[in-house]
Amino acid sequence: MNLAGRTAVVTGASSGIGEATARMLADDGCAVVLVARREDRLRSIAEGIDGETLVVPTDVTDEDAVAEMAEQARSTFGGVDLLVNNAGVARGGPVAETDLNELRPSIRVNLEGVMNVTHALLPDILDSELGDVITVSSLSARYPQEGGSSYTASKFGVNGFMRSLRKEMSEEDVRVTIVMPGPVITELNDWEHWEGRAMDPEDVAETIAFAASRPRRVELTEIGVNSTDKL
Repeated sequence: MNLAGRTAVVTGASSGIGEATARMLADDGCAVVLVARREDRLRSIAEGIDGETLVVPTDVTDEDAVAEMAEQARSTFGGVDLLVNNAGVARGGPVAETDLNELRPSIRVNLEGVMNVTHALLPDILDSELGDVITVSSLSARYPQEGGSSYTASKFGVNGFMRSLRKEMSEEDVRVTIVMPGPVITELNDWEHWEGRAMDPEDVAETIAFAASRPRRVELTEIGVNSTDKL
């Protein structure tokens, strides 16, 4: 896949799907802006990437910090044409037994964070002739799990936000893609107790890179990515 000449912002790039995506997009020719809260981890990843990178430690729930990140990306690379919304948390528990303060982070990071970053970078993406907004949601948005109310709600919200955005972009040269993974081995989840095999972050990263590399006449709108093992 050849993405040479493009500039991508990847949120949640300090581990898991975000890290794998940043590495893969760079290997495919993108300049990559790595965004997450852990600066030391971002810099370590950037040092291992053979290509142009920019590290911008950012809390996606902080609108001012997100605006500053967008400006740094703009001033360094002249603009952004590929956004990968990936930053996320998996918090929660049974509603009746869980404090609301444990439920709110999923909404703030997974949904409001996506809204903040998309809003900040959309002017650049609209100015591009190769605009892509690719957002990592979850199959939990289709198949809710017991004890996952806030996480599921956040991903339902993400899907709704992106579906509306896609309609708004229908007359613009901007593609909007939702990628919905099933179980993936990341810092957010421990899948060792499952009999089946969860996916690797690279499995999802390949899907993201594939969506971005399609001819401009092709828009992959919603992609479910699941393990072949029945977990």
